[in-house]
Amino acid sequence: MHGFNDFLVRLDGYLGGHPWFMVLLIGTGLFFTIYLGFPQVRYFRHAIRITSGKYDHSHDVGDTSHFQSLATALSGTVGTGNIAGVALAIHLGGPAALFWMLVTAAIGMCTKMVEVSISHKYRDILPDGSVSGGPMYYMKKRLNIKTRDGKLIKTGVVLGAFFAGATILSSFGTGSLPQINSISNSVFSTFGIKHIITGAILAVLLGLVIIGGIKRIAKVTSVLVPFMAILYLIGALLVIFSHPENILPSFASIFADAFTGSAATGGFLGASFAFAMNRGVNRGLFSNESGQGSAPIAHSAARAPE
Repeated sequence: MHGFNDFLVRLDGYLGGHPWFMVLLIGTGLFFTIYLGFPQVRYFRHAIRITSGKYDHSHDVGDTSHFQSLATALSGTVGTGNIAGVALAIHLGGPAALFWMLVTAAIGMCTKMVEVSISHKYRDILPDGSVSGGPMYYMKKRLNIKTRDGKLIKTGVVLGAFFAGATILSSFGTGSLPQINSISNSVFSTFGIKHIITGAILAVLLGLVIIGGIKRIAKVTSVLVPFMAILYLIGALLVIFSHPENILPSFASIFADAFTGSAATGGFLGASFAFAMNRGVNRGLFSNESGQGSAPIAHSAARAPE
């Protein structure tokens, strides 16, 4: 296990720790934000209306309501990504990492809007009336190469298959394992129940939900996610207001160190800033999944006119 863990650490250092990761993630979101005229601000009220069910119609094509799709997508982010991920970002990059998490979230809203919209446009309608969508589908349809003589090279199929395989692997590393590990550790430290027992019980419960397909997943998440989000917000507010003397100094540290890094002195200034930015962007992706490609899979099932 130590060898496998070392491999994952090296892989994270190359992929998640490389400068191109930040450039691609933030750069893509910034491009769409400017090109589309800040839609995350202009269409915020419209997004609320869609989520509240104003545009839901039973005769539209799809398996879930817009709120159920949102809840399904959020079920993978509300939890470890918002709690353990944020704490780890602060531990590694200092308070400045929170600033870059906020930047990633603000810009990532546009990235997520674009990928979700495209997943709706290029989703497949199956013979039984259900739908399938996500990045692998629009890659298959739109990322092919057409030669001058009219031949079509199906590069999109290869890219879509690669993405699907990578997403399956990612679902373990950023989805199942961190969540189950955090729950098991908490249960063990509180009640002394062994990790394997907690994991087995959760596996059975999750299996009963997943076996019902996207409709059952959406029904369960639409009930659990609002409760999770409210509980998370109440817990966060209780922690914040139980230490009121730290509120203003914390905000000051977040923004004052954003471009310097709390441990930055002398020649380490640039390195500390880059590390804080990298950890913030990295954990920001873990927290909101913007640009990861998992949210469009859930949102593509929402009922909408074709």
